[in-house]
Amino acid sequence: MGAIRDPEATKARIFAAASDEFAAHGIAGARVDRIAREAKANKQLIYAYFGNKAELFSQVLEKRLMELAVAIPVDAEDPDGWIDRLVDYHAAHPDLIRLVFWEGLEYGSGGIPHEQERKDHYARKIAAFTEAQEKGVISDAIPAQDLLFMMIALASWSTVQPQMRRIVVGDTDEDQDRLRASLRAAARRLTRA
Repeated sequence: MGAIRDPEATKARIFAAASDEFAAHGIAGARVDRIAREAKANKQLIYAYFGNKAELFSQVLEKRLMELAVAIPVDAEDPDGWIDRLVDYHAAHPDLIRLVFWEGLEYGSGGIPHEQERKDHYARKIAAFTEAQEKGVISDAIPAQDLLFMMIALASWSTVQPQMRRIVVGDTDEDQDRLRASLRAAARRLTRA
């Protein structure tokens, strides 16, 4: 009698292996055979589940972005607290921001797979900032979509450029605490009503 197959467990192993592989090598550099080996899955099964490597990358990134959205819901009414939570999340999950940057390197300013779903995802976050602006809780001096973009950049850049952070800011605990306080102050200034 053969082993019992569990497609959901197999997909979970594939997603985990693919996330690591894509974070390390991007779409072009990732190898499906390495993903299959790490996931203990058949390479043909990966293609059967996901179609191709680019689609697998897209699904992995979407899943990881949804995990972030669930873990750290947008809080436009507490921008410095939200920045703090995002910084912590990116520090604990640096592979997510690497995936986002690989996507940017691979696709540039052209369209990405499932772009409408991504727009819908961010539209909900923009709506939270718009609502906070309409309530007068935060400033409306910067359009909500631009404000969200800047806040994401503030929260993620330290993870994207750890060498620059170390060289420019410093690498001691005190340096990190000062940077964190500066990020909160920047978020407050950008949103001050």
